[in-house]
Amino acid sequence: MTIGPVAMGGRPDEVRAPEEWLTPVERERAARFAFDADRAAFVAAHLLVRQCAAAALGRRPEELTLLQRCDVHGPGHGRPYVEQAPSLGVSFSHTRGYVCAAVGDGRVGVDAERVPAGPLDGALAEVALTPRERAGVTRNDELIRLWARKEALIKRGELSLDLLRTAEIDWAGRHVLEWTAEADVMVAVITDAPARRLPLSE
Repeated sequence: MTIGPVAMGGRPDEVRAPEEWLTPVERERAARFAFDADRAAFVAAHLLVRQCAAAALGRRPEELTLLQRCDVHGPGHGRPYVEQAPSLGVSFSHTRGYVCAAVGDGRVGVDAERVPAGPLDGALAEVALTPRERAGVTRNDELIRLWARKEALIKRGELSLDLLRTAEIDWAGRHVLEWTAEADVMVAVITDAPARRLPLSE
């Protein structure tokens, strides 16, 4: 039993949790990053999703084990889940300097993207948007808002990269929680029921 879908987000240094919570597989993956900022974002996202799940479940985050399993690539890849609550939907995302996570009953997807400065990124728009969407988008923030939403749908298992330019999506019929952070980061959360954003755990 959960309190309903919840989400959290912040800078990696704001995620106050020990790396000892990570599994050996997570630690091994973290060690592969060439840049400290990328490693910090990866670690913080994996710790934050535990805090988010703990808030939803009424558990302590250190009691929860985050796992990923892919039939092709093995442990550490594929859709994440909490070992102690495998039916709980979980999702997390990280971009350099920002991390976020969301959990809830059913399917959950979250994505964080930085908005590039300058004119509209036409190359990304051609890859990510349908012709109808492309006709209505003139700024990068509009483009990234749709891109983050679609990435969240992919994480929910409702969309695939090969359908980005053709699938017409009814956003009005979906539970979408969005926010902007760090001035240029857009976050999109899509859940089966209305979600709410919680402050980072202390």
